[in-house]
Amino acid sequence: MPQPHRPTRPARPPQPQRARRGGPQARRPGDKPRWGVRIAAGVSVVVLGSGAVGHAVMTGLDTGIQRVDPFKDMKNRPQAGHGLNFLLVGTDGRDGITKEEKREYRLGGAPCRCTDTIMLVHLSADKERASVISLPRDSYAEVPAHHDLVTGKPHKAHPVKLNAAYAEGGPNLTVRTVENMTRVKIDHYLEVDFTSFMKTVDAMGGVEICTAKPMRDTYTGLDLLPGTHRLTGGQALQYVRSRHIDGASDLGRMQRQQRFVAALIKQATGSGVLLNPVKFKEVSSTLLGSVRADKDFGSEQMLALGQAMRDFTPSSSEFASVPVGDASYAVKGIGSTVKWDAAKAAKLFESVRQDRPLAPARAGGTRRPAAVPVDVPPNQIKVRVENGTRIDGLGNRVDSALRATGFNTTGTPGNGAGRDVRRTVIAYDPRWDRSARTVATALPGSELRAVPRQGRTVLVIAGTDYKKVVPVRAEDPYQGAFGVVTGDQVVCGR
Repeated sequence: MPQPHRPTRPARPPQPQRARRGGPQARRPGDKPRWGVRIAAGVSVVVLGSGAVGHAVMTGLDTGIQRVDPFKDMKNRPQAGHGLNFLLVGTDGRDGITKEEKREYRLGGAPCRCTDTIMLVHLSADKERASVISLPRDSYAEVPAHHDLVTGKPHKAHPVKLNAAYAEGGPNLTVRTVENMTRVKIDHYLEVDFTSFMKTVDAMGGVEICTAKPMRDTYTGLDLLPGTHRLTGGQALQYVRSRHIDGASDLGRMQRQQRFVAALIKQATGSGVLLNPVKFKEVSSTLLGSVRADKDFGSEQMLALGQAMRDFTPSSSEFASVPVGDASYAVKGIGSTVKWDAAKAAKLFESVRQDRPLAPARAGGTRRPAAVPVDVPPNQIKVRVENGTRIDGLGNRVDSALRATGFNTTGTPGNGAGRDVRRTVIAYDPRWDRSARTVATALPGSELRAVPRQGRTVLVIAGTDYKKVVPVRAEDPYQGAFGVVTGDQVVCGR
């Protein structure tokens, strides 16, 4: 089983990854444009998009789907809105995992028959946007009256943690509870367990994740050094399950799950999976062959989703977490729960019902370029810029570019003591070395120079080698209330 990739020089700031030699994006000097690949991709779009052929390619996939009826006997449901709403539930089922995989990925113990992950996914009516909202599994919830799934005994409505709804009443009670809490009508239900998750990631060829700092969790076995990693199915499972990396616990894990979904969308839309009928069928059959879904979701809906996502980019997806009012709301007999901020949550789900984007519109409709994750948020770093060359206006250009990517610059760059600096220098106090590494990530190729007792302001001396500032973003443990980000903000930068 492949092991997590470890960069050979982890001490260096993470750099934007270049196309791997020999990989799908690599091109040798003198190569002609890959017109054959482009033509094949175009033909694939036509094949996958044409009804008769597309359905022929997908024929037979429905037979492998395990069916559930999450909407049975449901009454007084919310009014349908615009677009499609999916409830994506991750459970801890592990029946198809080998003993070796259980040992390597720390999957021992008995399944809890509860939901490990709950996401509400909204596909806009125009099929141009996907909104993913994470629902904390420890959310304070009140399940409606129901019959216990195991004993068959009737239960009155009572408070629980959200993930316990599945244990008491399966998919049906889970959907009823989520609809009661959000007032969003669920159109389709998809249930993915550990096995189907690992198989699907492997069928996709792995998924690329980047991190600005070490990620270690002794409970799951996750062990990643700073840098970029292509995770296999088992390694990806470790990544999305880890809760003991930082103090944010389940809230931090939800953010990592969102990053992973964004990376998965990038892999699907950027690697040709959606443009290649054979590959699309392989991935679809892997997913549909090991999930549980409602009776109305099958190959036809999978094909429609594939067609809708053909023009998707990472910026087409947006991610949010339910606004939290109290992260440690104590409930007698249940323990500590996560209490939602009722007013903010209502506003969030109203946007879903009205099919409105969750992320604020960007000025001029511009898309923010993918950014490299860093340890310290740029807006927390004070930067002073000096021009170390004879190039007029270089200091202003560097100051403006650093400020545009979020750094707290002085806005009044000066001239350096020398005017013959070739390589850009980042002078910093060793006590603020993490801040300096963040600046160095934004200025690849620069020289880090420790200056004791300089203070917390980082000094950038621009050299003649300066070309541009690479966008960076903070890798915070939790996005905060609402905390909407788009996929292009959280996937690995280039």
